[in-house]
Parts: sequence; C-alpha cells; structure tokens
Amino acid sequence: MVSASQSIEELRAAAGQLLANNDVAGASRVADTMRRAFPALPDGWYLLGIVEKRAGRTEHSAAAFERALARDGSRFDIGIELAYQYLAQNRYRESRALIDRYGKSIGTHPVYLDMAGQICSTMGLHQDAWPYFEQALAVAPDAEAIRMHAAACAVVVGETDKARALYDSILKQNPSHQRAHYELSRIDRATDDSHVRQMIGILSRGDAPPERNIFLYYALAKEYEDLERWQESFACLERGGNAARNASRYDVREDIKVIDAIIETCNADWLASQQPNNAPAERTPVFVVGLPRTGTTLTDRILSSHSLIESAGESQLLQMVLRDGTRAGNDIGITVQQIRAAAERNPRSIAEAYLQAISHRLGPAPYFIEKLPENVLYLGFIAAAWREARIVHLRRHPLDACFAMFKQPYFRFAYTLEDLAQYYLAYDRLSRHWKSVLGDRAIELEYEALVTEPEAQIRRLFERLDIPFEEQCLDFDQSAAPVATASATQVREKAHTRSVGKWKMFARQLEPLRTRLESGGVDL
Repeated sequence: MVSASQSIEELRAAAGQLLANNDVAGASRVADTMRRAFPALPDGWYLLGIVEKRAGRTEHSAAAFERALARDGSRFDIGIELAYQYLAQNRYRESRALIDRYGKSIGTHPVYLDMAGQICSTMGLHQDAWPYFEQALAVAPDAEAIRMHAAACAVVVGETDKARALYDSILKQNPSHQRAHYELSRIDRATDDSHVRQMIGILSRGDAPPERNIFLYYALAKEYEDLERWQESFACLERGGNAARNASRYDVREDIKVIDAIIETCNADWLASQQPNNAPAERTPVFVVGLPRTGTTLTDRILSSHSLIESAGESQLLQMVLRDGTRAGNDIGITVQQIRAAAERNPRSIAEAYLQAISHRLGPAPYFIEKLPENVLYLGFIAAAWREARIVHLRRHPLDACFAMFKQPYFRFAYTLEDLAQYYLAYDRLSRHWKSVLGDRAIELEYEALVTEPEAQIRRLFERLDIPFEEQCLDFDQSAAPVATASATQVREKAHTRSVGKWKMFARQLEPLRTRLESGGVDL
C-alpha cells in the first residue's frame, strides 16, 4: 500500500518495484498519489507517462510527459521519453528538437542512450544515431538489445566491421538468435558452409513451427546462393516465404484493389484538372521510385554524390500525408477510400504537408531525394503537387526484379510466387498507365543499362534531370552517406553486373512465375 504520507523517495522506490513486476495498475495508483502529494514535482506525471506508454496510449503518454517536463525542464529522461511519444505520433520535428536539446545530457544512462539512438534511426537520422549507440555500448557492452540496435545502425553508416563483431558477440552469447544469424549472413558473401552448418544445427535441434524460423530460412537461402547451391537455396526461400505468408495472413487482392483504384482515379483528365503550387520552392524533391530491389538505392547514391543534392532516404511520409495524417501502421498501407479522398484534395496542401513532415531530414541543398520505392504508386499525386519535382522510375528485367524481392523477408506481396505474379502484373499495368499519363515527366532508367555502362547512363540521367553533371557522381561508391536498405553493403562497391540474369540460375523453379507473367502480357 502507498499513502500520501510517504516521502517522494519511498514512492519512487515503490513505483520502480511495481513497474519491474509489470503491475501497471499499481504504478498508476502511485502516480495518482505522487501528483496529489507533490504537485510541484514532475514525478507523478512522469510515472503516469510511463504507465500510459505501456498501455499503448500514445497521446495520453505524451500529454503526461509534457506536464512533467513543464515542472522540470532539466530532466533528460522526460525529454527523451516525450521525444519517443512524439515520434509515434509522426511529430518528427518536435521529436528531433527534443533529441537535440536533451541528447547531450544523457551521460552514461544506457537505456536512454539506446532510446535516443532508436529515435534518430527511425527518423532516418542514422549518422546522429550512431554516437548514441556507441555510448550505450561503452556503458552496457553485454546488453543484447543495445548490441542489436547498434549493429543494425553500424551497417547503415558503413561501420561493417563493427557490425560483424557485434553480431558475432551476440551469437557467441546466444547461438540461437535467429535475427542475428540473418543479419550476419547479409554482411558478407559466404565462402564456405561453416555458418550454414551452424544454422542447420539450430533447426535440427529445435521443434519450433516454421513461422518461428523465418529468418533462419532466409539466411540459409542467401548463403546457399553464395555457395551456388541453387536447389537448396530455393527450397529455403520457399519455406521462409510460406511461413511468412502464413504468419502475416496477407491477401494480395487488397493491394491490387488499391493499384486499380489509383489507375482509375489518377487519370489524364484528373491530372489536367489539378493546380499545383507554382511558387518557387527552396528545395526541390527528386523521387526515385520503382519496385524494391530494382536499383533505387544505387541511383540514390549516384544522385546524392552531387554537391546540389542530398538524400532524405526512405520515408513513409508521402503516404502518411495522402492518408491525411491518419496513423495507420506501415504494414496497413493505404486504402482505396484514402486514395479517392486524396484525389479530391488541393495538391498544394499535399506538397506543403509533405515538405513540412520531411523537413527534419533536410539540410541546405536545393534538391533532396526521397527514395521509397513504393512511391511508384503515387506518381500521379507527385506530378499534381509539384511542377518542379523530378521523378526517376527504375525498371529491371521482370524475372530478376521478382526474384530479388522473393529473396527478402520484407515484401509481403513477394512471399509466394503466386502472390508475386499477381502483384507484378498489377504493377505492370500501373507502369503502363503512368507512361501514358505522365509521358517524359517520369524518367525511366533501366537497371541493366546503369550497371553495364554506368558513366554514359549517369551523364544522360543528369541531362534529363536538367542538373549539371559533376564528376564525383561517378565515384558514388566512395560516399560515406548512410544506406538503410537491403542494399547497404552492395552499394558501397562500384557498379557491377553480378545480379544481372541471376534468375536464370533458378529458371526451373521460377518457370511458373515466368509463364504467369508472359501470359499476362509482360515483355520478357
């Protein structure tokens, strides 16, 4: 029992014990007592913020932390907690402002160092995140969660050796950590089967259902492919994809309905009726789009090597704005109803809301890249909202593109060949639609041409973008900029053709996909 007669130190200790025991209701009662007995102190509101955070009530949690911070503006723990809640509400500029204000005050507190790093990473500020993770590691070198977060950030910022060492240390302590096995498999090209044998051992010793082994299946597939054991690689991909699809309960028909609604809604007549903002903009967006794994990251690296162009990375912000600020999770995507509602909005408001939302990622460069591949869905809205925006649409051989997506555990429409075929056919319809509606407004760039004759294609790309070419764009592999995609290690190399025609190694297994695409009118 707690009472108002107890000291604040006693109440703090009681709250800590209750939270450690996951007694949220008890902690809530302590928070009420604190607020009544010590109204000038931040503790009661801070504790209420923690209680609401655990309950998943983001707005209530943020409001409590705001009231706590108003009582003591020097508390870094309250500031970082509030930044985390602002992030959950897509209030990115406010979240970053709190990180900038309180980040240097965290000192040696590993939980809040790690939290600050996660906030920065989620906002796409990976270079800012890395020092927080390094500090957290120095204070708590054995904390597994911190090592996982730090290793993921290390890959993004190009600290590959540190990432490898962190994953190795995690697996030494916890040999069955599936995510660490998967991430480690992505860093290097396998040259022998030592890691394969470790992962096979984990599978053989366990009795978990396939849905619990998804990352091991994909890691095995990647390393089997490295070792040119094609049949075993594909078998693991099928196991992983089937397990992921069963776990996700995904229905590809819902995504296809959205694509068909976009084609129907964002037509030539609709675009002609729009009135984009003609006022000069301080910063011009360059949207790099296409299916995932078609060269969008490579193109981003090339373009952002230019002195006038910076990369804002990948964000869900355009989709968020088109949803009119509704905070549906990223996995939920956008609905047919939201597409139709967005088409009725003033495109100027879409442009202004997007630029405000992404401003926390931008520096002084006059051009910035937004490279989320899935923005290919929204080219009509982009063209309507910005006359000056550049659009680069990456294309790749359909079977190479499909197989590259099939090999990843992140694209729900690519978990099975049947879903993938249906989605690709819908994407192909959409691509033809954009070509008809947008014409030369969207620059199509062939991945195969880019990696086969990079200098000629890069020079031509800048010419079509109407941005003066700079020689350093040919040395994009030297860029130290972070890369937060599945291509993080590959794009730090010169352009290469190793992935061109890779699907042919799996031609027999991919025959159902090839037949389906060909019968659907896709040019192979």
